[in-house]
Amino acid sequence: MTNRERLLAILDGRPPDRIPWIPRLLLWYNAHKKAGTLPERYRNMTLREIERDLGLGTPARDGHIYRTELHGVEVRERWLNDMELRTEYYTPFGMVSTLFRGSYFLRQQDIQDLQVEFMLKRREDYAVVEYIIEHTEYIPTYDAYLAYEREIGDDGYPIVQIGDCPFHHFLRALCGYNNAYYHLHDYPNEVEHLLALLTQRDRDIVWPLMAASPARLFLHGMHFSSQMTPPPIYRRYIEPYYQELSALMHQRGKHLAMHGDNDTRHILENIARSGYDMVECFATYPMVGTTLAEARAAWGKRIIIWGGVPSTLLEPHYSEDEFEAYMDDLFRTIAPGDAFILGVADNVLPGAKIERVRRITEIVEERGRYPIRVA
Repeated sequence: MTNRERLLAILDGRPPDRIPWIPRLLLWYNAHKKAGTLPERYRNMTLREIERDLGLGTPARDGHIYRTELHGVEVRERWLNDMELRTEYYTPFGMVSTLFRGSYFLRQQDIQDLQVEFMLKRREDYAVVEYIIEHTEYIPTYDAYLAYEREIGDDGYPIVQIGDCPFHHFLRALCGYNNAYYHLHDYPNEVEHLLALLTQRDRDIVWPLMAASPARLFLHGMHFSSQMTPPPIYRRYIEPYYQELSALMHQRGKHLAMHGDNDTRHILENIARSGYDMVECFATYPMVGTTLAEARAAWGKRIIIWGGVPSTLLEPHYSEDEFEAYMDDLFRTIAPGDAFILGVADNVLPGAKIERVRRITEIVEERGRYPIRVA
């Protein structure tokens, strides 16, 4: 089977010939290419060529089914210094702004800048943000998606990124984790009105675009955690949204995934009740408290896990013996291999030993044939 065929088989609940091995190599590649430190073997290769040389599938995360255009809003960008970019949004209701801050070290590794200021800072900002939301147009790009799917070919299957649910988008991108819960307490009416608007816009515009699109696998939701979206919050603000969306997607033969690069130990059942079909880039111990065994026990075959290898395991401070022991335990845990895609959470980082990525390819070839047997 090709990696595309393996992924489609797993989505359909059918066994693949072997476990797919599809890690994200983008950060490792970008950092070393920018620094001129790619191994000699790979100096003149593209990322896709390196993936093939290492025996990997491609994650195929760059497909899109729509683009957005902003109307009636003037956007001004200005650099405050080499490391800080302020963006201002002017509307008839006033102005809101964001600030992104970089560092020389992270930029050397081609890692994006950090958002340190958010649009929602005071009560008056809510009307401005709602105006921006209401004046954002969504334009289908189905032909571009189909072209991307053809480009990926047999190396993988596109997972289309849709963004976040309304509550977590408010938490993470509009207000910021540091202030969002203060706003929820201080401006409850404004927050609830904003969430209702975001939800209705998704129902009326985004969900129909998803349902009518040629894409089949959607990544919608990211970074949920036991700490910032604990069970009571998740149950109230997140679960109902995804239960409704997942039901619609399942009626259309489509699948819903979340980006699980966080500590989800206390919300595993919440994620299952949401109707998710897959958790990709699933972070596990020792990066976070959640173990792969706990997730398998909680989800069984209900949710496809895409992950299993914490990125730290590929770093030099883990010995070869520790690395091999972890991989032995991983294959015992996932046996017989149902609903599982082997990947790295969240990325193969610049400091990784690329030889270990190749070693995992060898292990998959030796032990990954379905059904996996425990010695």
